[in-house]
Amino acid sequence: MRDLIPNIQVMARSLPLDKHTLVTNLRGMFDEVVSVTGDGTNDAPALHEADIGLAMGIAGTEVAKESADVIVLDDNFTTIINVARWGRAVYINIQKFVQFQLTVNIVALVINFVSACITGSAPLTAVQLLWVNMIMDTLGALALATEPPNDEMMKRPPVRKGESFITKVMWRNIMGQSLYQLFVLGALMFGGESLLNIKGADSKSIINTLIFNSFVFCQVFNEINSREMQKINVFRGIISNWIFIAVIAATVAFQVVIIEFLGTFASTVPLNWQHWLLSVGLGSISLIVGVILKCIPVGSGETSATPNGYRPLANGPDDI
Repeated sequence: MRDLIPNIQVMARSLPLDKHTLVTNLRGMFDEVVSVTGDGTNDAPALHEADIGLAMGIAGTEVAKESADVIVLDDNFTTIINVARWGRAVYINIQKFVQFQLTVNIVALVINFVSACITGSAPLTAVQLLWVNMIMDTLGALALATEPPNDEMMKRPPVRKGESFITKVMWRNIMGQSLYQLFVLGALMFGGESLLNIKGADSKSIINTLIFNSFVFCQVFNEINSREMQKINVFRGIISNWIFIAVIAATVAFQVVIIEFLGTFASTVPLNWQHWLLSVGLGSISLIVGVILKCIPVGSGETSATPNGYRPLANGPDDI
């Protein structure tokens, strides 16, 4: 069985028990996630045994429908492909959001903890962290979770049952972006006044506002980075996703309001155009950091990948 099953492409005139045996061994011996399509009563055992059983809604018998997990109402295999595309899209979008969320969490936690231990005060106040948390949880999820599926997703190999949800590629992106942001915010926190020649009674308030503003813009550009975990071109298809553009625009607009008009509430002071330009510039460097990180190979399979970042699907009997 172990030698034969990987080479089987067609089982002609098979008994119901043969189909059931094939599915059982694929799940047991090879630990595969198995999907079965069927329409007849003889398909019922295999449909029931599979991880995902798909029965035909028009031609399928009642026994097959009752044994299946999903009923294809139009009996069209294109519908099954669309189900797979959307399933992959949801899975990848959750990974994008988790990557984005962990980066924000790590930076906010470390910068506040280190600053509190060394200087006795945290640069990010409770209200500022509440706004960052809103960017991270609500707006970030809305932007990244609404990415529609694309054909490139179907070129990726399937995710194995025991594979870690947070992949090596995600850890590479998380740690790389976190180190860059910590370096920038740490430089502003401990040497910002001398580096930017900021003097006066309100110099500390200006530096803390600049740290907060730079931190938020780092997250804005990192949110754009998170649209693609492996590919360099993160702007592909961004115009068609109006929700993502609206979320980014709303985040930037409200950030301007917080800095310029809600100083008493958010513990900020208005910044001049040079400081605004600096904040946006420091945030935009995250895009360059993302390109550099994606050129660093991780794992054993990425070095042999095709230029678009994905391993090709099997295209002949010898590749199965």
